[in-house]
Amino acid sequence: MSLERPDEHDHAGWMEQKELTPIESTYLTVLMWLDKRLRIVDYLEVLENLYYKVNLQMPKSHTEQYNLDNKFWYWYPLYALGSFSTIAYVVAALSGALLGFYYAPSTAGDPSAAYNALTMIMTDLNFGFFLRSLHRWAAQVMTAAVFLHMLRVYFTGAYKEPRELNWILGIVLISLTMVFGYTGYLLTWDQLAYWAGQIGVEMSLSIPLIGEWVAQLIFGGFALGQATLMRMYLLHVFLLPFVVTSLIAVHIGIVWMQGIAEPH
Repeated sequence: MSLERPDEHDHAGWMEQKELTPIESTYLTVLMWLDKRLRIVDYLEVLENLYYKVNLQMPKSHTEQYNLDNKFWYWYPLYALGSFSTIAYVVAALSGALLGFYYAPSTAGDPSAAYNALTMIMTDLNFGFFLRSLHRWAAQVMTAAVFLHMLRVYFTGAYKEPRELNWILGIVLISLTMVFGYTGYLLTWDQLAYWAGQIGVEMSLSIPLIGEWVAQLIFGGFALGQATLMRMYLLHVFLLPFVVTSLIAVHIGIVWMQGIAEPH
């Protein structure tokens, strides 16, 4: 039943004829007051229409379409890896946002500011050790879940037509996930981060023709310094979250439209 804007001239008489309870009368009075000023009913009607359109267009699950209630594969845990990696990403994003309140990549004249900030989080901040560990393990679980999810898609043939585009999008996402992990690994700015960054510089320099340009762009030069840390921080905190979140939304949208592929 669609919502309609009540007639402003006779709504009081209509309320009296209906013999509404005090709660119903209060609710309708408030709704009409808000509707005169904010057009609440119009927006509720738009949401109602959108709800029914979405439900009418919702594809049948493969359990319904292929009568797979008794098929073991549909309930196999590997088919939940996509959702599992998404949940891990959300946990990592939320915990990382909280860590951002206390982490400082650098300060003027203090190259050890990042490591000192990390030490403060781990030792002095209430629940800081838990927060940093939660972020770290969520990131590692996400990486493992994405990798296993790609294996499941490959070995069950779910990358075939008509899902080629989503397979390519998945390859992009797992690549960005590894970049996410690498940039976050360098933010600790300890010995492990330093040598991981140095390996990255050497790998960049090994690229034919454009190696030096890539090293200067990504690492700020041929040796690690504050420019390197700031680039990793900007990539990890500002650029990658927006790109990855957008691609995950598109990826999930395509899965919703096509449904989960049964094994070939």
